[in-house]
Amino acid sequence: MRRKTRQKGVDPNAEEPEAELEELDPVDELDAVRAERDEYLARWQRAQADYQNMRRRELAQADERARRAMQPLLENMLVVLDYLDMALASPTTTDESKNLAIGVRLTRDQFLHALEQEEVRPIPEAKTFDPGLHEAKSAVARDDVEPGAILETVRTGYTWRGEVLRYAHVIVAAAAQEDAPGEPKEEQEPLPED
Repeated sequence: MRRKTRQKGVDPNAEEPEAELEELDPVDELDAVRAERDEYLARWQRAQADYQNMRRRELAQADERARRAMQPLLENMLVVLDYLDMALASPTTTDESKNLAIGVRLTRDQFLHALEQEEVRPIPEAKTFDPGLHEAKSAVARDDVEPGAILETVRTGYTWRGEVLRYAHVIVAAAAQEDAPGEPKEEQEPLPED
């Protein structure tokens, strides 16, 4: 806000230049200050939002870097778990082999517990094929079950932090082919490995 000022040695009755006589209207000045305040507030809010977005991005990138570093290790650990499961599937006939099986089971359980602490979980057995969780290793023509039904799980699949770490390998039922009379039935070939 401008006010008339007196300068020494200047005639008070003399006319002052028009620019010095202009006074801002208090309402206009208040509106200008409010607009400036609102602009600064909006800038601050945008800066806050940008900062929060940057933090979220950094956390997501750090999580992705950790995932890329841990995934090969966890996949290798699942192979070891598979070997322990195969050892437990072997028949035990002697007392020594039964004691060995107990030790292998305890080791497997502890190993599985350690994986679960890292949020590695087995994919539950399912009755129908889900391409998001399963990988079909072969299809068998069957007319006693629905096509797409899982007949057998060959290798257990696992998730890690809610995402598939390893797909479950399964054998699925396919629609039975109707053969022409007198033609021999052809057996289904296993699907190619990846």
